Amino acid sequence: MKELIVDLGERSYPIYIGEGMISGISGFFEKHGIRKASPLMIVTDEHVAARHLDSVANGLRAGGFDVVTKIVPSGETSKSLAILEDIVTDALQAGLDRSSCIVALGGGVVGDLAGFAAASYMRGIRFVQIPTTILAHDSSVGGKVAVNHKLAKNVIGAFHQPEFVLYDTSTLNTLPDREVRAGFSEVIKHGLIWDAAFVDWCRDHADRLLALEPEALATALYTGCKVKAAVVSQDEKENGLRAILNLGHTIGHALEAVAGYNELLHGEAISIGMVGAARLAMKLGHPESIYRETKEILSRFGLPVRLPEHMDTEQIMSAMMHDKKFKEGKMVFIIPTAIGKVEINHQISVEWVRETVEQLKREE
Repeated sequence: MKELIVDLGERSYPIYIGEGMISGISGFFEKHGIRKASPLMIVTDEHVAARHLDSVANGLRAGGFDVVTKIVPSGETSKSLAILEDIVTDALQAGLDRSSCIVALGGGVVGDLAGFAAASYMRGIRFVQIPTTILAHDSSVGGKVAVNHKLAKNVIGAFHQPEFVLYDTSTLNTLPDREVRAGFSEVIKHGLIWDAAFVDWCRDHADRLLALEPEALATALYTGCKVKAAVVSQDEKENGLRAILNLGHTIGHALEAVAGYNELLHGEAISIGMVGAARLAMKLGHPESIYRETKEILSRFGLPVRLPEHMDTEQIMSAMMHDKKFKEGKMVFIIPTAIGKVEINHQISVEWVRETVEQLKREE
């Protein structure tokens, strides 16, 4: 088992990464002082429930915990106020109190949704992240929790840190191939913003990673989580540095919203967005090699680098202007200045972005 610490003073917490940890799950909850006298709720989705809910719930019950479960529909559309209200209703009916804990068992959608439920229920109760996707190595760390609005992604949310993150890599073996590839988008992102050597390592080990070889996978997830933990430890609430984690997200979130959160997986949309950011870097005078290498590494993992032609450019632009990163008529973009380095640029013109969206429809 590998362990990382997200250093936030009194609110610091560990990330545990390893195989087979769910078999001893109650010990982790006991170690972190989760109360057995108050009910805890596991929130998961239909797909994850079929594979992992029984082992998690039964393991906790065997350790003396009072467990209730809530299964939500799979997919981004579950990150809604309606589903949030359902969770709160079930929590009240199950008797969850201020000493209770909500457990997010699943990918990024479940983590965001369950985390926001924990942040808002009785003005905030404890929660634990148990990610079951590669993508969630990013979303489960850092305490950003939210639901979507039909006009924009993640605009209804909070910062609410988990008690700990338990990343049992054996849960990843049941992932569909498309989700595996999409998950590596955020792994690659951590290299592109912070560590050029890690980008090279991912390229060299792509076949092993896509085959989910345990040793390579553990190294990649540990390194990605290490970057995220380092950034969050320095800037918990995105007052500066943490914004670099949004590489590819300005365009990516807009694509998700325009597609109704059901055509593109999050990692696929972010992949296209990172190519867009690299194109904007060229407009700012940065080397064309950044664009070529970004596109190459994403393509190596079978990720999309081209925007679907049927998507309406003006709808995409409108979605970006509802984004939290649109300020005073200019767009805020994370711009790569080299592989492994980025800058926060608050002065990207709307016309440049519109041109880039059109170019993304013509990518080879």
